[in-house]
Amino acid sequence: MAHTPINHPARPIYRAIAGLTGLYLVVFGVLGIIASAGNEVLAQDDTKVLAQGTNLGFSLLSVLLGLVVVAGAALGRNIDVAVNQWLAYALMAIGLGGLAFIRTDANIFNFNVITVIVLLSASLVLLMAGMYGKVGTDEEAEAFQKARLVL
Repeated sequence: MAHTPINHPARPIYRAIAGLTGLYLVVFGVLGIIASAGNEVLAQDDTKVLAQGTNLGFSLLSVLLGLVVVAGAALGRNIDVAVNQWLAYALMAIGLGGLAFIRTDANIFNFNVITVIVLLSASLVLLMAGMYGKVGTDEEAEAFQKARLVL
């Protein structure tokens, strides 16, 4: 039995929000690639894009993850749900790891506090979209509603 709503009335909105989040990651990454062109891949310098610290490595990762989110949102049919949930957890881990190493030499992605806040916010948005975007049959939705009413 699924623990998330099936056929939520606002699922198209959540899917669009996830797509916009992926688009933000792509735009941020492209701007980061432009801003950090010529630097080392994991440079620890003062490169900032949209007030967020970045380097070429994190910019490339942002483009890759953003494209995966946009592709998942475009495909839909529960592929987006899985993509959004898994990438939300991955972004949380990256953000919390970046926060742990923010003032050390281990800050390989050149994070600052704003980068961590934006990354964790994006991960929460993707997690929300993944939790409410599930599509199923009418029987599955009815079974979820009945189980929800019993609790």
